Amino acid sequence: MAKTYGVGIMGAGNISGAYLRLAPLFKGLEVRAVADIVPAAAQKRAEEFGVRAQTPDELLKNSEIDVIVNLTIPATHYGVSMDIISAGKHAYSEKPFVLSLEEGTALKKAAAERNLKVGSAPDTFLGGAHQQARQIIDSGQLGKIMSGTTHVMSRGMEHWHPNPDFFFQPGAGPILDLGPYYVTELIHLLGPVKRLSAFTNMARTEREVTAEGPFKGSFVKVGTPTTIHGVLEFASGAIVTIGASWDVAAHGHHNIELYGTDGSIFVPDPNFFGGDLVTANIAGERSNVSPWDHPFGKPNQDLDKPTPRANYRAAGLADMMNSIESGKTARCGLDVALHAVDVMTSLLKAGESGQVLTLSTTCARPDALSPEEARALLK
Repeated sequence: MAKTYGVGIMGAGNISGAYLRLAPLFKGLEVRAVADIVPAAAQKRAEEFGVRAQTPDELLKNSEIDVIVNLTIPATHYGVSMDIISAGKHAYSEKPFVLSLEEGTALKKAAAERNLKVGSAPDTFLGGAHQQARQIIDSGQLGKIMSGTTHVMSRGMEHWHPNPDFFFQPGAGPILDLGPYYVTELIHLLGPVKRLSAFTNMARTEREVTAEGPFKGSFVKVGTPTTIHGVLEFASGAIVTIGASWDVAAHGHHNIELYGTDGSIFVPDPNFFGGDLVTANIAGERSNVSPWDHPFGKPNQDLDKPTPRANYRAAGLADMMNSIESGKTARCGLDVALHAVDVMTSLLKAGESGQVLTLSTTCARPDALSPEEARALLK
């Protein structure tokens, strides 16, 4: 990027630290201010990373800010992103960027009217392991991908999060909280979803908070399904089973398995940028894939621990801002994010109605990100 874009952070919670730490890795991004409805939280982050602390209104009016990263809670993502667009700035949101198709469509219209970009996490599919999986699939090594499974299941959030109430309310639950990683990864690997169906339920109507903190021992009322089993039919013809649950003590499913006419691939957890890839040939013989030299697969976090990780959060933001000058479609752009929201909310609707639903949105499969293109985004 020839231009340096001023970046503002709206919301000084836990995830803000990752953006403040990692955005400086990328060309053309300069974080200049952080804001929060709690002034002390903004001030703490500002002092930690050497940026300016502002109120939300001051950040929206800041003429040195070109793009604002929306890190508020999911229930306010739409309203805050609309405020950002109305202020004449580009918007990049944490997932899910909206909670309904109607909200996403309204944001798309507002951004188009002002010629502004809107993008959204997750950008983990830009990671080295996931781009290598994409390269293997696109090479034809596995033949045509015809089916697969994806699972994100655990015993829930109340065991580790000190205040988990919002996880169990409408707009959250496992499909909207963790589903964006998995659904976006499938869109990246296979393209858009054509239609789907699902069954949903909840194991308990109340959850006891066992994590240490002020709410330990209290009970959270559950207002959204905590187990979702769905089937996705892709426009490509592939059929993928998806399971998302917070009612599972243990299981043996791999994160994502895709089955082609000539082989299979086992894709690592799309929560992260890296991980181990395994393929199998038509005879079922498995092989560990040697990692390729992709910059977004190189460990840069927890280097002192047994399992260091690659973390390049803000890659999607950098790619979106680069698209302004390159004229290319942002890989973490609004159309992909909107289609992912359509998939997830339709899974919940299908669980209520028992119907097979045809999606009203589609999107182009995001472009692959080669090692060379990834290196070009970095300083």
